[in-house]
Amino acid sequence: MSEVMLRIVAVGAGATLAMDLWGLVLRRVYGVTGLDYRLVGRWLGHIPKGRLRHDGIGKAAPVAGEAAIGWAAHYAIGIMFAAGLVAVFGVGWLQAPTILPALLTGLVIVAAPFLVLQPAFGMGLASSRMPDPTASRLRSLITHLVFGTGLFIAARLTAAF
Repeated sequence: MSEVMLRIVAVGAGATLAMDLWGLVLRRVYGVTGLDYRLVGRWLGHIPKGRLRHDGIGKAAPVAGEAAIGWAAHYAIGIMFAAGLVAVFGVGWLQAPTILPALLTGLVIVAAPFLVLQPAFGMGLASSRMPDPTASRLRSLITHLVFGTGLFIAARLTAAF
């Protein structure tokens, strides 16, 4: 694997870890629960069976290994988003990372939960079926901006080595 690919993996995994740490702080300090990645695994496990959308993913039949599948997918997606940032802004960004491309990436990728995951889970487009859609949307936006900040921090750390 090339040095660039290794750095992309490190940056994507680091940003995903930053997002997970943010979720841990929210849960421990404020009692705010985030996405259960086991449900991501459940959703992915139902796709080969022809089921892409659910009325409520929590009510869907469990899938063997769903927690491992969900967590692996979570980190793989974070790495893919880091690769997307480098594809758009160039490999030079890895050498001299700046905050704006990272935050723009975080802002753009919030479309993934709004347009794909939340509707597929039965939460509606951009959480429209949630009890408090505005709060849910704001949490998603902030969490993805934390991911963007994580991209920048992880890139700075990898550039130092």
